[in-house]
Amino acid sequence: MIPELSNPSVCMKDPQRVYEILQSMVKAGSNTVQVISDFDMTLTRFAYNGKRCPTCHNILDNSKLISNDCKAELKGLLNKYYPIEVDYSRSIEDKLPLMVEWWTKAHEILVQQKIRKDLLAIVVRESDAMLREGYQLLFDHLHEHSIPLLIFSAGIGDILEEVIRQAGVFHPNVKVFSNYMDFDESGVLRAFKGELIHIYNKREGALLNTGHFQELRTRPNVLLLGDSLGDLNMADGVQDMENILKIGFLNDKVEERKQSYLDSYDIVLVKDETLEVPNALLLYLTGSK
Repeated sequence: MIPELSNPSVCMKDPQRVYEILQSMVKAGSNTVQVISDFDMTLTRFAYNGKRCPTCHNILDNSKLISNDCKAELKGLLNKYYPIEVDYSRSIEDKLPLMVEWWTKAHEILVQQKIRKDLLAIVVRESDAMLREGYQLLFDHLHEHSIPLLIFSAGIGDILEEVIRQAGVFHPNVKVFSNYMDFDESGVLRAFKGELIHIYNKREGALLNTGHFQELRTRPNVLLLGDSLGDLNMADGVQDMENILKIGFLNDKVEERKQSYLDSYDIVLVKDETLEVPNALLLYLTGSK
């Protein structure tokens, strides 16, 4: 039915169920579909030519807007907290306060740097940020078919928007929930706005933004794209959901994580740096294939 689902990177625990969900969505029509996606390492590449690609935070942390002392402090936080984030032997409840502590400290350090809004575009342009191969088709096709794309990110919204703007795909159907910078009247960073969105509270973020989901009540069929188990809650704000097809990018530590991804995501893409499979599914759902 969809040849791309036979790609070597594709793993499915229950292919039959995947086809049933797709059939149900096709029957309902593409005007009932919405796409909810993570950003860093889901819509962007994990690596290119063997080198890791930067996340939204990395783009800023590695830039000339940040002093060397600040870079050292941020690196210290990364070395302390990242091993905790990826330690699968610890419960989410156990990790949660530590993750909040990490992001809060990192944001406080960034605020001290008096970052100027007008320099963000330059920083993104000079970075190694890369959207996954096939991004143009994904964003343009969703726009052409008026399918809403909600990007849910624990990164920095201002940087994220600049990445997709510079790629020429920040279309009106794209909505971003993320951590946004708050600039003073002279355009200097003074704080981060609102509630902190981090890797483990995307569910709360989804529920806080029920207004957005209210508008999309006529779209109860969801295509979800993520790269961590925390991303599975991004659609929890969707009311009266009928079908959800979850696609997970397994970028790293494959043997260790594969089973938990197969248990949680309908389709797991192992070390696949492209959007070929999500694009094939979208083309199928919109009757373009």
